[in-house]
Amino acid sequence: MTDIDQLMEVMESAFDPYWRESWSRTQVEGSLALPHTHAIMCDAELAPLTSGSEAAGFVLARRAPGEEELLLVAVRPEQRGKGIGRHLLDLFIESARANGADNVFLEMRENNPAESLYRAAGFAPIGRRVAYYRTASGEPLDAITFGRKL
Repeated sequence: MTDIDQLMEVMESAFDPYWRESWSRTQVEGSLALPHTHAIMCDAELAPLTSGSEAAGFVLARRAPGEEELLLVAVRPEQRGKGIGRHLLDLFIESARANGADNVFLEMRENNPAESLYRAAGFAPIGRRVAYYRTASGEPLDAITFGRKL
């Protein structure tokens, strides 16, 4: 199984279709084909993936000069509550710092339960896009942008 296969398995299990947050395989592959986009994955023991191990979660991120953006973070539902999401956020922040970023950013839909995780990792709201997202039933939701200085 390839890393993309593993990433897609996590994504398909982690994101409820109602919120329309999941990316297609084509979107993920196209993004990862760009030199400034990368994924970080770990297994349930918080170790990097090795041959034969199963991904428990992943981060998809994009670099730009002086900053890095967290595009997606996902953890398999059966692995939640074990510190995997926080570990992945920490790896994202370490990677951004190592690559010269001064700031990191992310965007989430309002009412996302991951907000407490982001705040605990030092992210703070810096902007809002009104009615930016739509649920599967058409309900508008604001997008909230969070930032953190490194």
